[in-house]
Amino acid sequence: QVQLVESGGGLVRPGGSLRLSCVASENIFNFNTMGWYRQAPGKQRELVARMNVGGRTNYADFAEGRFTISRDGGLNTVDLQMNGLTSEDTAAYYCHANILAKNYWGQGTQVTVSS
Repeated sequence: QVQLVESGGGLVRPGGSLRLSCVASENIFNFNTMGWYRQAPGKQRELVARMNVGGRTNYADFAEGRFTISRDGGLNTVDLQMNGLTSEDTAAYYCHANILAKNYWGQGTQVTVSS
């Protein structure tokens, strides 16, 4: 059972940046996708960005050009660099992995954008 643990959330001013990190309990070689989702209060969980096993990335429209997903930290990590944050980015951010057709979720990390 793969466990995902997020970190890096917090309070940031509009226009600021945060880097979220997700560490898996084991090296993940056989994933279909790894990525990040978010859920704001009263809203459905939505895709932010994901990467497939071939390294191809997919971003939500709101994330394109501002957010960058990467796995530079190794086979058990996936990071999300977020720049130009606005109040609309306030949400709980969840790490996700699809491994052999099974979905794994982290517990979430809160991102609050406020002056």
